[in-house]
Amino acid sequence: MRYFLFLTLLALTACGPAEPDPAALLSSSPAGIAASPGGADYDPSRDYFTQANYRQFRLQHLVLDLNVDFAQQQLQGQADLHLLRLDKTADEIILDSRGLQVESVSLRRDGLPPEVWSFVLGETQPVLGEAIRIALPTELRAVAEFTLQLRYRTGPNPSAIMWLEPQMTAGGEQPFMFTQSQAIHARSWVPLQDTPAVRFSYQARINTPPNLLAVMSADNDSQAARGGEYEFSMPQPIPSYLLALAVGNLYFSPFGERTGVYAEPEVLERAAWEFADTEDTLLVAEANYGPYEWGRYDLLILPPSFPYGGMENPRLSFITPSVLAGDRSVVSLIAHELAHSWSGNLVSNATWRDIWLNEGTTSYLETRLMEGLFGKERADEERVLTYLSLLEQLQETEIEMQALAPRMDSGDPDVGQGGLEFGKGQLLLETLEARFGRELFDAYLTGYFQHFAWQAITTEQFLEYIDEHLLQQHPGIYSRAELEQWLEQPGIPETAQIPVSAGLDDIGELSRAWALGEVASTALPASEWSPQGYGAIYQRSADGPQ
Repeated sequence: MRYFLFLTLLALTACGPAEPDPAALLSSSPAGIAASPGGADYDPSRDYFTQANYRQFRLQHLVLDLNVDFAQQQLQGQADLHLLRLDKTADEIILDSRGLQVESVSLRRDGLPPEVWSFVLGETQPVLGEAIRIALPTELRAVAEFTLQLRYRTGPNPSAIMWLEPQMTAGGEQPFMFTQSQAIHARSWVPLQDTPAVRFSYQARINTPPNLLAVMSADNDSQAARGGEYEFSMPQPIPSYLLALAVGNLYFSPFGERTGVYAEPEVLERAAWEFADTEDTLLVAEANYGPYEWGRYDLLILPPSFPYGGMENPRLSFITPSVLAGDRSVVSLIAHELAHSWSGNLVSNATWRDIWLNEGTTSYLETRLMEGLFGKERADEERVLTYLSLLEQLQETEIEMQALAPRMDSGDPDVGQGGLEFGKGQLLLETLEARFGRELFDAYLTGYFQHFAWQAITTEQFLEYIDEHLLQQHPGIYSRAELEQWLEQPGIPETAQIPVSAGLDDIGELSRAWALGEVASTALPASEWSPQGYGAIYQRSADGPQ
């Protein structure tokens, strides 16, 4: 069942070298070019892609009350930010925004009526947007917690929101809108501290046209009656890039007790059949890495214009309709987004330099889930294809960005490492699993998720934890220096566990024989092939632009 695998390997055979030379990309020692040179003015724990002073004040809870205006293609309403003071001397709050039209800011303290407060909207900065600067009264230095209320509306063409005309949807009769907050686009639809370093709970009231349904990355009610007003709650703290909203002609179909799918009625039946294994995938994940902590896990099938493979918004993954293949062959995407419920959503990256902690770990978990559902042979095929893709990426990626945790204090986090962090992070964890054995490594991972649950962490925190709880607990197997090479140096360390697949070896030989005319097309066992493994080539960018 490897039809597209055959075509892929055939193309590599016919058009040139089958793959890049791995030896040329192996890094033999840590004494190479340092991808994270640091320096006196560089702080690897700081998020350089926010203007918010999140080390002085911390967003604890967000309350949204928004009207969805399709005619104006605009969100209008207010955001209440419940803030915790971290610095007793700070007298200014700085929030992120991009294109927002802020109408007023009010300060709310317990027992006192709201006070309208002055603010300054900074000049537009490339990538970062406009800072909202709010000066605070001196007497507020003694107040540990308070609330800011901002009345605002989104500007034209917000980077996080796609407004779809009816003809751009599956049904062709109703409009649709959805948000994509990752990496730093939440600031274009909510004024807040737009950094993964800050995790917050939220509530929302969303007002829509009465014939449409609103859903969010929160506790969606699958039985909610349409009426134009919907309320949501997300009690667990999340980073801003996981804040998500969609509104459209949506209906729901369950997979099991905790899983189901939202979609337009024209695709709902196909989606319900395609992803019927979602409940089983959730059970496999729990058996390996501990309980699912988010209540429900549902999918939202978006219109074709959704520019991502999938987005792991908690409780409600946003999924492209392009994976409705009709043969359940691309379920690895669902496994990837579900795995984010542990790696990325439960334990998230503190800065965009640390995104490999999300994506590398999730890619590793995805393949483990596929192995649990469909067997080792299929999982090995995907491991090899991901590795071949990594080799190609290393040839295309600047050497300064090849470390798992490169220096990131400029540029655009949407570009980042171009997806290299998926495959290289997966290869690191597969190497550690091979060295320590699956039983020990699974126990370590479960402990890691439990220890850092609901936190945003840095690469340095990961390194200290794994050193104490795995490397030192089992000395002589893998050294900290070997691990640091993955994090700080370009290329692939020589200690990497290179994946192999007997199935791909067989089909590689068959593709060469066919190309040479030694095997006729009619003799190819096409009925045994599937496109599943082919999708693994692109799985490294399942969360990124397609």
